[in-house]
Parts: sequence; C-alpha cells; structure tokens
Amino acid sequence: MSEERKALFELLFERAFLYSEEGFRLASGKISPYYLDCKKVTLSARAFPLIGRLLWERAQKFSPQAVGGLTLGADPLVSAVCFQAGLEGHPLEGFIVRKEAKGHGTGNFLEGFVQPGWRSVILEDVVTTGGSSLKAVKRAQDAGLDVVAVIALVDRKEGGKEAIERAGLDFEAIFDIEEFLSRVKNPSK
Repeated sequence: MSEERKALFELLFERAFLYSEEGFRLASGKISPYYLDCKKVTLSARAFPLIGRLLWERAQKFSPQAVGGLTLGADPLVSAVCFQAGLEGHPLEGFIVRKEAKGHGTGNFLEGFVQPGWRSVILEDVVTTGGSSLKAVKRAQDAGLDVVAVIALVDRKEGGKEAIERAGLDFEAIFDIEEFLSRVKNPSK
C-alpha cells in the first residue's frame, strides 16, 4: 500500500467508519452494521491532497476531459481531482450533478463548464448498489457527455460494481469494505 493510500485509509477508518451491531439505515433503506460518513474526511485539508492524487491517478488512464458526480458526496472529490490535474498541467473540467434540476435560470441538472461529447468519469465517495452512481451517469449522458467510468473511494461490495459494469462502464475503487472490516477484526493491523 502506498504511503498516500495508507494515510487516506487511516483518516477514513478513524473519522468516517462507524461500526455497530444495532446497525445504520443506508440510503437504500437497508440496515448495515457499518457506515462510512466520508464527508468527515473529504472536507479535510489533510485528506484533500491525498484524495486528489489517488483519484486522479486512477482517472488519468481513462483520458477524461471532465470529472463529476452527484452532489453532495462528489463535490469535494471533483474539486480535489481538478486541483491535482491543474497542478500537473492537465486541462480537466469538473461538473456537479444536481439531485433536482435547477429551479431557475437554465434549469440544468449539471453545473460546470462541460461540452457534449467530452470523455468523462463519475466520482463517488461510497458505492453500495450503484444507484447513485448510475443516476449521475444518466444525467451526465443526458447532457451529452461520454461517460466511460466510475471511480469511488470505497466499494461496499454490495452489487454496485456489477451494476455499473452491466451499464457498460469501467469501475474502480481506491478501497473496499473488506479492508475496513479486517481492521475491526484485527485492530493491531
């Protein structure tokens, strides 16, 4: 594990990973004994450069012209990746997918300077079933973007990867839930 990946994992485990036998209600309505509240990390100055470098490293292989995702979870990810790409001299644009169309002005679902036909990657903090990712993909495609992949910080390994791949997209994650659960079972690691 690279030093950057290890540092980001530690932040996620310490700040964002919650475990309780009583469980937590997920967006899907399902109850799970663990929950990741990634905004406790993604909005941190300590994590921002790690997120930018690690996600940009993965995104670059898809040669995107833009990266984006569903608000609110993807907002800091998009910013971090665009910042890192800018530091490296890559002309990358970011976009945010609204949950509802803007109620005034253009009425758009997407915010950002993107053009139809641009090769794009969707960023996610946590992927469970893939529903949120696929909603962002659909909105981006409806705006004319050529979405080629979804990249997540964490894959909960509950069917999201498979759903995204069935939609004809590549999927990658920096971490999977097994790494977090392994730490719970073996705290000394």
